Amino acid sequence: MTDSPPGRVALVAVVDGNPYHRSAVKEALVSLYRVSEYGDAWHALPGLRAAPPDVLMVDELTRPGDGFGFVRSLRLEPALARIPVIVTSESEPAALEAAAKQCGADAAVTKPYRRSVLIRTVTALRNRAVELAWNDLPATQRAALNGTVGAFNSLADAIATGEPLPFGQVADACRPLVDAVGRNDFKGILAGVRDHDNYTYVHSIRVAALLTLFGQAAGLRNGDHLMLACGGLLHDAGKLTVPHEVLNKAGHLTEAEFAVMKSHVPETVRLLRATPGVPDSIITIAEQHHEKLNGEGYPNGLAGAQLNELARMAAIVDVFSALTDRRVYKPPMAAERALSIMSGQMKGHLDQHFLTLFKTMLLDAVT
Repeated sequence: MTDSPPGRVALVAVVDGNPYHRSAVKEALVSLYRVSEYGDAWHALPGLRAAPPDVLMVDELTRPGDGFGFVRSLRLEPALARIPVIVTSESEPAALEAAAKQCGADAAVTKPYRRSVLIRTVTALRNRAVELAWNDLPATQRAALNGTVGAFNSLADAIATGEPLPFGQVADACRPLVDAVGRNDFKGILAGVRDHDNYTYVHSIRVAALLTLFGQAAGLRNGDHLMLACGGLLHDAGKLTVPHEVLNKAGHLTEAEFAVMKSHVPETVRLLRATPGVPDSIITIAEQHHEKLNGEGYPNGLAGAQLNELARMAAIVDVFSALTDRRVYKPPMAAERALSIMSGQMKGHLDQHFLTLFKTMLLDAVT
């Protein structure tokens, strides 16, 4: 697998003789990745040698020969042998899986397929090396990362099937995170997700860790720390229903797109209220973390004393994480710059008392 420096947008190469399918793949992936296209193996091979992709998609009908033979030939080239490969075909799934394994491909997708299936397959291959590196971390950090990514994937599955969210799994996954934060041993967790391609997961676990640390600094009881971690991991669950092209759009959102984006808050609240055992405080964090002190936030335009203190804390952590997150369309902002914006341009939006405490907490955490 090729190594991508932090902030670099990964490259997906598509080798397919059908121009309509290549175009459809590019349209599906362009909000998350750079995409290069090749109509046949003749043109693909020199292009792949010149610019090795992070993930390669090869269709069975790739000419000359077939896509499986092309993949076998790539596995013989040292510079290309480790590239994760997805093969696509209209064959029966079982036959395609067997052919993919035989030629050395890493995954197989049967056509026609849903866009979500394609994105999940590409992202899983991109994240494989990142997640394997977690095995080298101390046990508590490793457990926190493996548990939370598994729980987050289960959120997506539950939403897709209309089932309640797996709150028990989320709570179990957050316990090692709370333990790591309590021992000031969480920096490896934040570093471990830096290059992960599931941006909503990365943002959510960063909020979970920092909100737990914030609660500790604010003097909240130890029993509340798990609630804060769970609230952080779940606060944007509704974003799993937002289309990728809106969620990852590089440019300014249109009014209609912003309405879709804002819908993640009531959708998160709906999902949490439909899940047995979720504390009211977690629902409040999800419902109010986009509200602003001056009443200009959403979804309810709450202001001043109407805002819950936990939600005020969550809003600060959410904004800080959003500014300092790595996204497909921007590199991470320096923490100092983010805090300057939060205490300057956003002064009327955020609780400045809590923001001062948050700044002190960050300073103590890195020294």
